[in-house]
Amino acid sequence: MLNRRDLTTLIAGLASGLPLQAAEPEPRLRGFTENLPPLNYQDEDTPRGFSVELLRMVAAEAGLGLDIEVQPWTRAMQSASQTPNSVLFSLTRLPEREAQFQWVGPISERRIVIYKLASRTDLQITSLRQLRGARVGVVRDSAAAKQLLAEGLRSDDDIEWARDDATNLRKLLAGRMELIVLLDWAAAWNLRQLQLPFVTLTQVLEYDASKSYWFGLQLDAPESLRRRLQAGLDKVRRDGRFDALRLRYFS
Repeated sequence: MLNRRDLTTLIAGLASGLPLQAAEPEPRLRGFTENLPPLNYQDEDTPRGFSVELLRMVAAEAGLGLDIEVQPWTRAMQSASQTPNSVLFSLTRLPEREAQFQWVGPISERRIVIYKLASRTDLQITSLRQLRGARVGVVRDSAAAKQLLAEGLRSDDDIEWARDDATNLRKLLAGRMELIVLLDWAAAWNLRQLQLPFVTLTQVLEYDASKSYWFGLQLDAPESLRRRLQAGLDKVRRDGRFDALRLRYFS
């Protein structure tokens, strides 16, 4: 069945008497993301999460097909860079990344917190300077990791690397480090998966609440594709589906 765009092309061709040309096929999006629940994660064989469902809505509004893969963050970044019409998410919009992507969003706020175990009453930290010498868990190649290194923490001595938040939380609970860097709602989510109350952790510092998450489209993608996706996101916001989805995941 012809869509409206193809039908318009067909009628114009017939009216002009010129040879008909097949309409160019619509690009199919490839989404790459990481395990960062409840934003995005793998549930058995199916990618799920707030950002996953939001991207599906946006792609449908734009009339685009979509495939999504959940990978470790470093591999997701590499896969996106090598794949035409790819979308990397949930992506923190940082100054150093500004020229690396075409941005669609924002899709979620981002509040990063440094936590300790509530039982560690001996740890009294009131400034970022005091993080040096403590073992701090963070996801490798994440925006938070880059910020910690910029603050002067040493990769080998001060930071405990992991592929995702769940792994780092288990390390913290096992006593392999003193502190962990997490999104506030990701902390709550991962504790629930372990059937632990949120009071298991105590906030030490609010590390960063100034940034937000976006979808990152590759630079070589057509600008028209970015505009279609942004228009789809704007419509999902206007008609209430965005707020309903958010309530389902974050309430």
